Amino acid sequence: MILSEHRDPRMVTIRRGGLLTDAEHHLLALWAAECAEHVLPLFEAEQPMDTRPRDAISAARAWADGEMRMMEARAAGGHAMGAARPLRGASRLAAYSAGQAACVAHVAEHDLGAAAYAIKAAQAAEPDNPGAGRLERDWQRAHLPERIRALVLEDQTRRNPICWYAFKD
Repeated sequence: MILSEHRDPRMVTIRRGGLLTDAEHHLLALWAAECAEHVLPLFEAEQPMDTRPRDAISAARAWADGEMRMMEARAAGGHAMGAARPLRGASRLAAYSAGQAACVAHVAEHDLGAAAYAIKAAQAAEPDNPGAGRLERDWQRAHLPERIRALVLEDQTRRNPICWYAFKD
């Protein structure tokens, strides 16, 4: 569960009565895609012939670039999550990250789903390294576009408990 019961209007698009601009929504999708792509090798090492997570990341980018409809991107996200279901560990979490990234087109708040699953994938890939998750989180934060940086960091603080405390300091 990565969506809170009470939604922050800053993470809801203007057309749905919130404050999030289309440009910010697109930046969230691109950042989520980058987070998912960073851990995608963990999936592809185990499932090299399954392109569903990579396709979902491409869909997130295509939607942000205006080249794909929201419903198509969301469907690609669902397919990536389908690729995750039979797996365990880092590969499963990496595929879920990709699925969440594509679903940002539908609900902007899925951006933290992509990021949190990527952090969990990094942790699962290095179970003997207690700092693996923090390194991934810090990498993600270093790649946040300035325009959405404060928004995402505040959202991470707000939703950290429902995102498995992946963003803890």
